[in-house]
Amino acid sequence: MKTSKTSILTYSAMGIALNVILGTVVSSLKIPLLFLDTIGTVLVAVLFGPWWGALTGALTNVVLGATTGPTAIFFGLVNIAIALVAGFMGRKFNFAKWYVALSTGIILSIVAPLIGTPIAVAVFGGLNASGMDLVVLWLRATGEGVFASTFISRITGNFVDKIVTCFLVVFLITRLPNLGKIFRREHKHAA
Repeated sequence: MKTSKTSILTYSAMGIALNVILGTVVSSLKIPLLFLDTIGTVLVAVLFGPWWGALTGALTNVVLGATTGPTAIFFGLVNIAIALVAGFMGRKFNFAKWYVALSTGIILSIVAPLIGTPIAVAVFGGLNASGMDLVVLWLRATGEGVFASTFISRITGNFVDKIVTCFLVVFLITRLPNLGKIFRREHKHAA
C-alpha cells in the first residue's frame, strides 16, 4: 500500500521545516563546512521520490525568500537538483546502505556547487556572507578568478555537508520506526 498524498504533503511540510530550522541553527552557530539546510529535501526525496523532494526543496527556498530575503529563491534550483539526484538514488538503490549514502553525498557535493556557483556569482559576486567568504577572498588574492574561487569554496563545504546530510538521512530511516516503515513500504523493489 502506497502512502497517501496527505501523508506525503505532511512529511514534505516537515522536510521544509527541517531545512529551514536546521539550516538557520547551523548558520547561527557558524559551524564550519556544515549547512544541514537540505536534509528535509533529501529525506523526502529518498522516502517518496524525486518530484516530492523537488517540491519540498523549491518550497523551502520560497519560505526562505519570504523570511530572509528574495535572493534565497534563486537557490531553489540547487535544492531541486539535490532532490532529483537523491530521489533517483533512493529509487534505484537501497539508500539505507552506507555506501549508497556516501556515493549520493559525493555526487551532491559536486552537483550543488555546479548549479549554485553561477547563481552566487551572478547574485552576490561570489560572496554570500558566510565563513566560506574567507576562502573565496583568499583564492581571489592568489589570482584565481571569481568563478573558480567561488566554486572551490563551495565544493569544499558541500563535500562535508552533503555526506553528513546523507548519513543523517540513513540514520533517520533506519532508526525511527515510522520513517523505517515508510521507507520499506515505498522501496520494496530497491536493491
